[in-house]
Amino acid sequence: MKILVTGGAGFIGSNVAEYYASKDNEVIVIDNLSRAKLLQQGSHEIDYTWNFLKKIKNITLVKEDIRNSAKILPYFKDVDTVFHAAAQTAVTTSVTDPETDFTTNALGTFNVLEACRKNNVKNVVYCSTNKVFGNNVNNVGVVENKTRYSFEKKYASGIKEDFSIDHCEHTPYGSSKLTGDIYMQDYHHMYGLKTGVFRMSCIYGTRQFGFADQGWLAWFAIATITGKPITIFGDGKQVRDILFVTDLIQAYDKFVSSKLKHGVYCMGGGQDYTLSLLELLDLLEEFTGKRSKISFSDWRPSDQKVFIADTTKAKKELGWKPVVDPRTGVKKLVDWTTENKGLF
Repeated sequence: MKILVTGGAGFIGSNVAEYYASKDNEVIVIDNLSRAKLLQQGSHEIDYTWNFLKKIKNITLVKEDIRNSAKILPYFKDVDTVFHAAAQTAVTTSVTDPETDFTTNALGTFNVLEACRKNNVKNVVYCSTNKVFGNNVNNVGVVENKTRYSFEKKYASGIKEDFSIDHCEHTPYGSSKLTGDIYMQDYHHMYGLKTGVFRMSCIYGTRQFGFADQGWLAWFAIATITGKPITIFGDGKQVRDILFVTDLIQAYDKFVSSKLKHGVYCMGGGQDYTLSLLELLDLLEEFTGKRSKISFSDWRPSDQKVFIADTTKAKKELGWKPVVDPRTGVKKLVDWTTENKGLF
């Protein structure tokens, strides 16, 4: 196949590109390399990932911006499958710079869909987010325990795809990603594109450069290993279901290779693969013998005390299930971060 990955220099995009290139597919990576500027971090992450991808012979790297429809259109010619991972990814950045957030996540996604429609692309996979559900998730009752919150019994298996997104705060990031999410669905219904929308929870893994504003699990590992302080927004009992990136890619691949014409999936580790922030700190201390200096600050806008994806639909329709449990996955991340701590 001929594969195109937008945002291919990012964590998820680069892993997608590497996977399909390893299967002898021709892969085109499009990225404007703006992540470091948007998150106000150093450029070492992009440099590292860009150079990593350069070494893979059947990957073509294109420095271009999905907000420029005319510039990206030619690269979609004869493409079989598009993975749309390009995005402004931080809630905090969306609050301080909503225009860039909107043009990247909403307009950029529209441009990608138009390029797919005009070139008759067979498969389109969209990296959506659990933030499309907005603050309604916090209306679900939670039970507070010593180290974590948990959903009330009715939602013990997690949030399903039909959970309400209406009449609640989303933040600009949640709104812009929801715009792309809905457009992906409508381009299937209106134009017949095969689109897979994956509303992702906490995706983590090797080659992940986490920051305080985005990629919390990797950030905690990096801070622990390099001796940097950690600020917890809230009380640290907030819980996420975590999914190792290789398990995510298997879900993508099963959708692409299926006979399904369309699908919307809550995508995470599910109820069996969860961690609270406090529990992650304990696990990192067990693996490294270290614990960062911890301070606490106010909850951030629309932060969810608990988010667990109900993955029943993905398991049923795709024949998929995660295989990398939290202990194994966090250990893999710790080992990679330790080996490459000079990058941070």
